[in-house]
Amino acid sequence: MNLQQPNANEAIQTSNRSRNVSPVSGLCTRCVDGCRGNCDVFKATFRGREVIYPGPFGDITAGGDKEYPIDYSHLNILGYAMGAKGLPEGVEAGPDTATFPAVKTETEYGWDKKVKLKVPIFTGALGSTEIARKNWEHFAIGAAISGVTLVCGENVCGIDPKLELDAKGKVKNAPDMDRRIETYRRFHGGYGEILVQMNVEDTRLGVAEYVLNKHKLETIELKWGQGAKCIGGEIKVKSIERALELKKRGYIVTPDPTVHSVKEAYKVGEIKEFERHSRLGFVSEEGFLAEVERLRKIGFKRVTLKTGAYPMRELAMAIKYCSIANIDLLTIDGAPGGTGMSPWRMMQEWGIPTFYLQSMTQEICEKLTKKGMRVPDIAIAGGFSTEDHVFKVLAMGAPYTKAVCMGRALMIPGMVGKNIGQWMKENNLPKTVSQYGKTAEEIFVCYEELVDEYGKDMKDIPLGAIGIYCFSQKIKVGLQQLMAGTRNFKLSTITRKDVTALTQEAAKVSGIPYVMDAYRQEAEAILEG
Repeated sequence: MNLQQPNANEAIQTSNRSRNVSPVSGLCTRCVDGCRGNCDVFKATFRGREVIYPGPFGDITAGGDKEYPIDYSHLNILGYAMGAKGLPEGVEAGPDTATFPAVKTETEYGWDKKVKLKVPIFTGALGSTEIARKNWEHFAIGAAISGVTLVCGENVCGIDPKLELDAKGKVKNAPDMDRRIETYRRFHGGYGEILVQMNVEDTRLGVAEYVLNKHKLETIELKWGQGAKCIGGEIKVKSIERALELKKRGYIVTPDPTVHSVKEAYKVGEIKEFERHSRLGFVSEEGFLAEVERLRKIGFKRVTLKTGAYPMRELAMAIKYCSIANIDLLTIDGAPGGTGMSPWRMMQEWGIPTFYLQSMTQEICEKLTKKGMRVPDIAIAGGFSTEDHVFKVLAMGAPYTKAVCMGRALMIPGMVGKNIGQWMKENNLPKTVSQYGKTAEEIFVCYEELVDEYGKDMKDIPLGAIGIYCFSQKIKVGLQQLMAGTRNFKLSTITRKDVTALTQEAAKVSGIPYVMDAYRQEAEAILEG
């Protein structure tokens, strides 16, 4: 089942010396006294806790590579030779009307005041990581021009070096949060939105009140967890002065920069970095409903929730509580997740994998529906990057799942586009890019399309944002083709019957018909007719 080695991985820059490795421990079958490295145990011998995290921290994103018994490759999309669902009213289905460019990929979410997306995807939470901060213009403008929602993640205010707090310890001025919101809004065209996520520290700092009063944001997101880890978010900082600042603001900082031995270790170069951690949240129905009510009373039009790869108990709590509270969107994030700020072994071994988690979600949604409860709009996250992923998730979760949350897949085009710009300046384009040309107009296939829409403002759209737009168009067109093949001309007509399970185990877990059973009754009726 699993080809990964527990004591060596590119993500944490370790490797085994031996050709043969014990499958359980990940240790070399022949461990030699005098070995010069470099398995996890070797490296942890002198760097200790640093080996927990992928690296170089802040410059990479990392996704777990554990192979699960079942994943979305165990589903296949079905295509049909007749019919057309979802064409505009009055349009007769035929070869000249039911064409794939006619497929509508727009979706929407929200209990009452809806948010529309041009494509049924949106970003994962881009919060206090260095990757998010230094690439924000690319990510934010890319999401805005693509017509999708951008999630500004937790701790952005709390780690801002220029943060100002009032006498009550609440956010008074947060320049980095201001920059993030204003960057997205400059190119926002009516589709998607920017929403800000809150954890325990954000709530204590009054982040919700700040973004509402200063920026009039309409949506705020509560957070229970994520798919990559079962603890709060963390970042690393290099200086003890920064570590002390974050500790003073109320964060957990390890090792503790106020301890004498830690100070001395930092002075001599023994300790080279500190971790800032968020606290664990504690969930109760009463507390959750009260917080949602409070956020609505202070002025938010929409409240959303992000939860992680917890077992069925917490999943049932999330869906039921969201139903009671009229939550506008519930994002459910499965393991292993893809992030640059999670402990590597935790990312590999913790949590419910996405396929199983979505199967549980569907079961719970159907039970609540039978009880007469309205299920919140749902988005699924956890390892998606292609149009077939999007289709399978929407089909498997129909009619409850409205969108797919993408983490690394929407970050990578931003970084690639940015780097293409730098390589162009240095006259150092790799052949993978230069084969298409040497200018932005030649390289980016959607460049002139954006020129037509934005005109002179094109100068303010960075190449990373254009990269995200090109990627979103690939998802859109690919999805249109898959939908046309299944004779679905708008997203709301996709059903669970449009996918089939390739293995009986996948069918048992998901409730999706096994390939040898899908449409068997209809086939038998034809043969007997």
